[in-house]
Amino acid sequence: MTRLLPLVAALVLAGCATALPPLPATPETPSQFRENKEQWTIAQPAEARDRGTWWKAFNDPVLDDLVERAGTGNTSIQEAAARLNQAQALVRNAQANRLPQVGVGADASRGAGANTANGATPATMLQAGANLSYEVDLFGRLAGLRDAAALDAQSRAALLQSTQLLVQSNVAQTYLALRAVDTERTLVQDTATAYAETLRLTQRRYDAGDVAELDVIRIQTELAATEAEVYALSRSRAELEHALAVLVGEVASGFTIASTSESTALPVIPAGVPATVLSRRPDVAAAQASLLAAQARVGVAQAAWFPSISLTAAGGYASPDLSDLFRWSSRAWGVGALVSAPLFDGGRRSAGVQNAQAQLDAAAAGYRGQVLNAFKEVEDQLSALRLLQEQGQAQGRAVTAAQRASAIAETRYRNGLVSQLELLDARRNELLNRRLAQRVEATQRQATVSLIRALGGGWEVEEEASPKRAIARAVAGTASLAGL
Repeated sequence: MTRLLPLVAALVLAGCATALPPLPATPETPSQFRENKEQWTIAQPAEARDRGTWWKAFNDPVLDDLVERAGTGNTSIQEAAARLNQAQALVRNAQANRLPQVGVGADASRGAGANTANGATPATMLQAGANLSYEVDLFGRLAGLRDAAALDAQSRAALLQSTQLLVQSNVAQTYLALRAVDTERTLVQDTATAYAETLRLTQRRYDAGDVAELDVIRIQTELAATEAEVYALSRSRAELEHALAVLVGEVASGFTIASTSESTALPVIPAGVPATVLSRRPDVAAAQASLLAAQARVGVAQAAWFPSISLTAAGGYASPDLSDLFRWSSRAWGVGALVSAPLFDGGRRSAGVQNAQAQLDAAAAGYRGQVLNAFKEVEDQLSALRLLQEQGQAQGRAVTAAQRASAIAETRYRNGLVSQLELLDARRNELLNRRLAQRVEATQRQATVSLIRALGGGWEVEEEASPKRAIARAVAGTASLAGL
């Protein structure tokens, strides 16, 4: 019984295991978005939910193909996937430390000395056996390390999802920017063609002596400036095309996207978002997992103050002759238990607890920052879409007026009622307003993708399979991080 007293004492101490520290306060959930009047509701974390193929709402097969190619070829996604595999391997390693460790071995030695059977005569000793070791995790140190590693892996999984969403949104935004350049370049090219036709007409009139040379030079100036704009837009398009090549993981030299005058569909996004959308944001989920992992490591650091208990056992055979090695009379065995507790370490354990607590505070600040940033990004894009819609309507009225003024100026110029300067000014104003309208529409598409990313890349669509119908629910309404 006296020999069992250390083990009994250790079991009694098991009740002294340190509880995990409380988590710091997280941001208070607001009652509503500023951009809409719907109330928030309680939502549970949903970062693991399938986000669907949200990019198909733009109804562009080229975009669909690019996103799919980026999913397998993008280097950032591949790197994030490798880091997830690394984190999962660390989880398995931490779990293995909680299990008994069993090994086998054999040993052959020859020597002479006081401990040999024949005194100073050299002798041979052969051994073969198995050994077992097991650390009794009474105070939860190994379990805490396992839990922290599992939470790190969960964070890495969320970061992989975040990287996938980021790459998808970057592909969509870059592609939409390229198509916007295509549309603008077509618009400017059409204007250059119109200027070329006007130049031919003016040149004939100049040859006939009807107009002065200054009129010809003015048209030549407008034509050359417009052609220069076409080249500038072509340069911008080439850069966007090269950026897309990198995003899909291909060499820019062999990557090309055909130009088209067809514009990508702009999804209509009325009010009404499901209450759980913000709980899908993978960056918030990653920050939450990192916070919980830091909390678990505080418990591990606190457990260093308690004793550690290790159990060992070994068994096998030992004999000076190989023929007698595995006889029953050559058997040997041993068991042992080791209880160790540090008495003085110069403050090392206190420093470890302080370090773990500081990491917990940093993780809490990071999590709070992610939550606050999530609200900010949604508010930014909600307000952007609302104001862009109003701006687009106003710009549309400006385009209609500019087109009417240009048509009137051309008719009056042909009838000799206005000068060429008025005609050129009207055309220049029309081109400017049409380009502004096109850029507003392009910005709306960019803001739509940014909102999708801000909401976590997807929505609850139990009864709605259509991506357009899903997006139609996904803007104003309610959303919540209360369950995070």
